[in-house]
Amino acid sequence: MDAERIIDLFLFAIPSLIVGLIAYYFFKEHTKNEDGRRRFLLKKDLQVSAMPLRLQAYERLALFLERISPNKLIVRVSPISSNKEDYENLLIQTIEQEMEHNLAQQIYVSEKCWSIIWAAKNATIQLIRKASMLEKTDTADKLREVVLTEMMERRAPSDAALSFIKDEVSDLW
Repeated sequence: MDAERIIDLFLFAIPSLIVGLIAYYFFKEHTKNEDGRRRFLLKKDLQVSAMPLRLQAYERLALFLERISPNKLIVRVSPISSNKEDYENLLIQTIEQEMEHNLAQQIYVSEKCWSIIWAAKNATIQLIRKASMLEKTDTADKLREVVLTEMMERRAPSDAALSFIKDEVSDLW
């Protein structure tokens, strides 16, 4: 009789265990689903509030690239003296200062975008240094002329970076 009661108790317990396991599984899945939904809504809200900041960062970096474009830089920054080395240093210092003012923008743009902007800055500095090293470049005005002539023959390094920024911003929509 005791063995029969134990078997009956066991038979009553099996369905309860099965129902309990199924309830546990559904509750676990429901909780996981709700957690994912909350995370999605939070991420969505954060993106909505971060979007203006990201766009502002892209705007500032586009302005930076425009300002360091050799054509515009040379027109905006006049030589102080006729010494080409002084003018070269002034141009490079101006580019570096512009970059320093925009360093914080890297938080809002992709790593690839920031690398391309950094490369454009360095390529612009290199272009100015190469123009200064030419034998025909003996004065600040001649340096200006050589750089402007170079820009007529090819695109400015900042143009490629600006195109990349435009593509990246268009991907945001």
